[in-house]
Amino acid sequence: MKFGYAISYVPDVRATVAFYEKAFGLTAGFADDEGQFAELETGGTAIAFAQEDMVRDMGVDFTPLRPEHPPAGVEIALVTDDVAAALDRALRAGATVVRHPERKPWGQTVAYVRDLNGMLVELCTPVS
Repeated sequence: MKFGYAISYVPDVRATVAFYEKAFGLTAGFADDEGQFAELETGGTAIAFAQEDMVRDMGVDFTPLRPEHPPAGVEIALVTDDVAAALDRALRAGATVVRHPERKPWGQTVAYVRDLNGMLVELCTPVS
């Protein structure tokens, strides 16, 4: 088995992809013509976004992400060599800071933001 996607259900797929391109420098990959589903290229496993109505249409109940609510019990982690610069870029694009860069005891530098939908995003250096 192979991990293929992390899919976040969002109210506006196109706006979310545009935000991730601007905030984190990711590149859009596959996107359907209707704006219901899109992927971002990350070098390995894709981050994907799907319209909230898609999961509702499957009859699945879920708690939607919203910036005014606490973040869900999951995060997207993006690895970079320069967390401070990544944080600055994300904030200029409209992300909300949760935690400023902090060096962890194991040597990794980590910061947290929330995206336009309220998803928790970790910006971190590689674990050495």
